[in-house]
Amino acid sequence: MIPAAFDYVRADSIDAATTALAEYGEDAKLLAGGMSLLPLMKLRLAVPSVLVDVGRLTDLTYVKDAGDHLAIGALTRHRYLETSTLLAEQCGVLRAVAAEVGDNQVRHRGTLGGSVAHGDPASDLPAVLLALDATFVARGPNGERTIESRDFFIGFLETALNPDEMLTEIRVPKVGHTGYAYEKFNRRAQDWAIVGALATVVDGATRVSLVNMGTTPLRAAAVEKALAEGAAPSAAAEFAAESTDPSSDMTATAEYRKHLARVLVRRALERVAA
Repeated sequence: MIPAAFDYVRADSIDAATTALAEYGEDAKLLAGGMSLLPLMKLRLAVPSVLVDVGRLTDLTYVKDAGDHLAIGALTRHRYLETSTLLAEQCGVLRAVAAEVGDNQVRHRGTLGGSVAHGDPASDLPAVLLALDATFVARGPNGERTIESRDFFIGFLETALNPDEMLTEIRVPKVGHTGYAYEKFNRRAQDWAIVGALATVVDGATRVSLVNMGTTPLRAAAVEKALAEGAAPSAAAEFAAESTDPSSDMTATAEYRKHLARVLVRRALERVAA
């Protein structure tokens, strides 16, 4: 499988990258780790005429204490996240889920920003950021703006980023060592999740998000509501498939995914409550 022909531009700064995006418009795609984009290009499901390589922008690789939150550079690789002592102390759930992404090759090359901007509902990390109410920082020709995670994921492989914008930073709350659990069901350890369920405690309340249960990562609002009203984990988990729209494909039917969601949410909630 060979991608269609494309031009290549190496950006040496954020401004150079956004300038290239503005020049080439929707024909251009940013290339960071390439773990999401390149497979689509090989299948010709994505056919950009220009690749703007931002993988060497080292100033976007960091995890910093920013006072009331943690700031993470968009080009921070998954491996950096899974070994970060600051995340271990202040946001353990993000560190733990980063360790569940793909295999070693993917985690050494893939970036947090690339995973988020790709907008795949089967990805692990977007669901975590949704549960944490993360904030995304984007920069374009008109300057910088912030986007709340609940407004960021619009549809399948579609986000609120404009064609001339680049995701530069992700901001997450400091949740410390509060309880969390991530349950992922897949055929092989390095595969995309057939279904995933995350439960994490933030400000004393349990939040639940779902992987691959619709066209975007989802919060399981009905489960969260049941928990807030005092339901036991097993009872609350019965609402896991409510307001979801999973697909049927070669790995699972929609009904089977709904069943998996209930099972995995129950397991995650029981782990958090233990």
